[in-house]
Amino acid sequence: MDPAMLRAALRLKAFSRRAFLGGVTGSALLAADLFVTREVQNRRRQVALLELADDAARQRFPDASWILFPGYKTSWEEARIILASLRGSLAERGQLAAVGYSNLGLDLDEILDALRAYVRQRRLRRLYFYGHSFGGMIATEVAARLLADDGVQVRVILLDSSPASKFDVLDQAMFSSIVHLYELGFRVPSVVRGGYELGERIVHKNERTWGQVVDQTLEQLSPLAPSSVLIQSESEYIYLWDGTRFENALGSAQMAFIGNPGDQTVDYASARSRWGRYFGANLVSSDLQTIGAFPAHASPQWSGIVYNQVLGRLLPELLPLARSMGGGGGGAG
Repeated sequence: MDPAMLRAALRLKAFSRRAFLGGVTGSALLAADLFVTREVQNRRRQVALLELADDAARQRFPDASWILFPGYKTSWEEARIILASLRGSLAERGQLAAVGYSNLGLDLDEILDALRAYVRQRRLRRLYFYGHSFGGMIATEVAARLLADDGVQVRVILLDSSPASKFDVLDQAMFSSIVHLYELGFRVPSVVRGGYELGERIVHKNERTWGQVVDQTLEQLSPLAPSSVLIQSESEYIYLWDGTRFENALGSAQMAFIGNPGDQTVDYASARSRWGRYFGANLVSSDLQTIGAFPAHASPQWSGIVYNQVLGRLLPELLPLARSMGGGGGGAG
């Protein structure tokens, strides 16, 4: 046999063995990932209130709590990181908790039921809402419905780069396509979503460092990431949200908008103006900016120092410490 042919056959045999072993290993890892993903997402079928343990805040403010309404595609773990990043400012006025959305999809009735149970169990009388990105829309609707249905008055609604309409979102094409597919009944598989996440972040590379692109993409590929159904339902919620439904429905709640003119996800000027038009009777502050935060859009988990500086200026105006520590009186009902 020709020695050259023999060497080629041996190389082919070795390559085939490596390819086979690599394929088996890759398939096993994919199967394990899909199994873990299903298990985690099954355990997260119910809305949950995710507390950030802080004994000092609980002792000082037993009847007061901040509730974080996380933004688009934000996992339960990232919501806790946001709270931890803001602890230095928020924990000076209340306990800290975040809403963990259900992987079965965004459902405002379920969020309200979970929040009502949390308020009863903790005997809360003062509620402060932090709306992270589109979470500001949810915070506003929940506050309006709590007041109308339960007589519970939310004291503060803080809007962090929150759009007040789908028209404040810069990438309209992305939303219209996702919502259209969702309304047709198409659900994006998680394994496909990860590639989409990477592509989206590379397109918008100027908003992030390469390290952040990799970190955020891996978050969406992780079994801990929000389900594709939740992400699609969040898109639909943003697309259909109508702030005019909640005008004059927030009672005495004080609203504050903070954002960044460099935001390339939400149009800062448009959103700021629209919140002012819809909720002029409640909006008491809209001038403070998160200049220096990166990414520029709703990034307390990445830019805690910037955010705590802004909140250090804002919160004394909304919730003076002497009043907050005064041991109750009105507020959350």
